[in-house]
Amino acid sequence: MKLTKFAGFLAAAASVAMIGTGAAMADEGGNPISVCIITSSGIDDGSFNQDCYNGILEFIDAHDDCTVTDIKESDYNELIPTVEKSVGDYDVFVLPGFNFAGIGDIAQNNPDKKFLVVDSTITDSEGNAVTLDNVYTMTFKEQEGGFLAGVAAALSTQTDKVAVVNGMPFPSNVNYELGFMSGVNYANENYGTSAECVELPSYAGTDLFGNEVGGNYTGDFTDEAQGKVVGEALIDEGCDVLFVAAGASGNGVFTAAKEADGVYVIGCDVDQFDDGVNGSGNIILTSSLKVMHSNVALQLENIYNGTFEGQDALLGADTDSTGIVTEEGRQQLDDGAIEKLNECYEKIKSGDIVPASQEDFQGLK
Repeated sequence: MKLTKFAGFLAAAASVAMIGTGAAMADEGGNPISVCIITSSGIDDGSFNQDCYNGILEFIDAHDDCTVTDIKESDYNELIPTVEKSVGDYDVFVLPGFNFAGIGDIAQNNPDKKFLVVDSTITDSEGNAVTLDNVYTMTFKEQEGGFLAGVAAALSTQTDKVAVVNGMPFPSNVNYELGFMSGVNYANENYGTSAECVELPSYAGTDLFGNEVGGNYTGDFTDEAQGKVVGEALIDEGCDVLFVAAGASGNGVFTAAKEADGVYVIGCDVDQFDDGVNGSGNIILTSSLKVMHSNVALQLENIYNGTFEGQDALLGADTDSTGIVTEEGRQQLDDGAIEKLNECYEKIKSGDIVPASQEDFQGLK
């Protein structure tokens, strides 16, 4: 099913093509692999982890000689030790999240294993960045999806107050925050809106480099109760559109929006429209996208057929790996907003719009 006008169409096409060639590969005899995905909040979070897992399932569906095992480890400090303890049991590890950045030594000591790290490059035990032949890291230009979310929020708010809620101030989340603020500012300057980005000082973030980045951070990706607290605080400030990039913590923000009146949420990473059902209505305005499943499936296919190459890939609109949901029935934007989002997306693809990011911050305009 096509989920988006932007990323979904090509991702679905790529998946169909992969499944077709994958079945042929299975018939011809590829390299059967056992895949392990390790997460902190489970493969059913309805967002980031689940999209990565869906990519594995796409691959497994095409290769009945391959298997997948999921491991949930909620203690962030135990994630890398869990990889080390499991490394002898599986051929390929799919590792979603910045907390897996420090697997460099494990990967280097196990060159016969393959590692797909989502949302981070990797370092060794001394913190040195490393690029290895058996590791494919995929980071995304979250600022692009955040920008589109910001434009959508500014065009849709009735109170002129909007906000972004994040989990922890990892680079990916800071990029979402800065991109969102860029999009709001762009809409204010180019589309006649007057939206304000609300930031609560008590939930401001400090990034990994010690920089104060503001925003609204729950401090965790698994704390739904805290997510609800932050969501309610922003709603009390008058916000009627909230962009939520907080993993499972974001479910608490969804609850706060459902219990309020006239508040909408912009989903993150995947199409979250089904999570927004609220009685006969729905709180999801639209969803910002980071297309992980098709990229995970592609790299597993490369491992299976022997064409895998380790690298650090940065993925964005130019590879249809970021976007926003515009499909009828999966969002509640008006036609004018969709037209403007289409315009912005094409300008992002062409490079005419470059949203602010932590890596390339030149102001929010």
